[in-house]
Amino acid sequence: MRAIGSGASRLLSRARKEPVLVSPLLLTVLLGALALLTPPGVPVTQLLPTAPALAAALWPVGPTLVLGLVCLLGVTVHSLLSADHSVMFTAGAIGAVALTAAYASHVRLQREATLTEVRTVADATQQVLLRPVPRRLGPLKIESLYLTATPHARGRGLLRRGRHPIRHPPDPRRCPRKGTSRPAVAGAILGSFREAAYESTDLARLAERLEATLLRDDAASLAQGDPAELFATAVLAEIPRQGNTATILSCGHPPPLLDRQGAIAFLPTEDPAPPLNLGGLLTTTCRPSRFDFRPGDQLLFYTDGVSETRDATGAFFPLLAWAQDQMTAPARPPLNCLHRALLKHSGNNLNDDIAAIAVLKTS
Repeated sequence: MRAIGSGASRLLSRARKEPVLVSPLLLTVLLGALALLTPPGVPVTQLLPTAPALAAALWPVGPTLVLGLVCLLGVTVHSLLSADHSVMFTAGAIGAVALTAAYASHVRLQREATLTEVRTVADATQQVLLRPVPRRLGPLKIESLYLTATPHARGRGLLRRGRHPIRHPPDPRRCPRKGTSRPAVAGAILGSFREAAYESTDLARLAERLEATLLRDDAASLAQGDPAELFATAVLAEIPRQGNTATILSCGHPPPLLDRQGAIAFLPTEDPAPPLNLGGLLTTTCRPSRFDFRPGDQLLFYTDGVSETRDATGAFFPLLAWAQDQMTAPARPPLNCLHRALLKHSGNNLNDDIAAIAVLKTS
């Protein structure tokens, strides 16, 4: 009884915020009133088992059983007062449905508890892998977006601000963008980056450190009998504290967009590198590219989940056209608009994780 009482009190407190929780009770009252007002030949009482069945999807076990018992008692009293003993078959159906509904409610609550635990672990994992990005870093104003293709996989995203790796070593600012869906690969890359970004003298050396990390992880996976080859795309950008010359090195990653006074174009890379862990395919060392990054300029880094989002006809998302229309709009966060545009273009049917970082130089 104590458990039923506590379940009922929690249900009442939740019902104030979620009126839909009252629907099983309203359905019971409605069917009871119809049973009293309609002629005896109209079998309205046969619909009463739907009330505890609906409660199983919304209520805890105790209140669901209580509602079933109330329906059962009401039908029994109605049968005795009307001398219609055929209603007793409905009473039996209500009893059976109430017991089944209580069990279904128990299973639902167990699954909800498991999902909550999984989400808690996923959120903790995300906090470790994707540490918060500062909204402001010196002259840089930063906005980030992470949107998962799996709505319930919170560990992989949903819309999150400030959830992308960025570090500012003693002199430059460097930020990697990851292009992999394997948490082990992401963890290895980000862990290596957070250490190497403070020590590497340039982006080429930093890329070599990340490459070496994946090579070691790949060798360890092979030694454990896992034949999967680990690789990831990345783009490394270095923005100095002083001056207007920035450096970029793309490792198989989509080219970022550069917005300069309303003129938007893809930022070319003179000597792009292959994805990380595929550097052995090259015979020469890749060189970072330099470009002007002045006050008022804005960079948009994004994963291929953005540029390869398709609509119902299979057409890719028009990223450049969107950027020309939205990134130049005053006082409008571009990534909020990007989020809505991608969902609209895909018909709310994203088939890949989406990540983006917008970096605005203010001074």
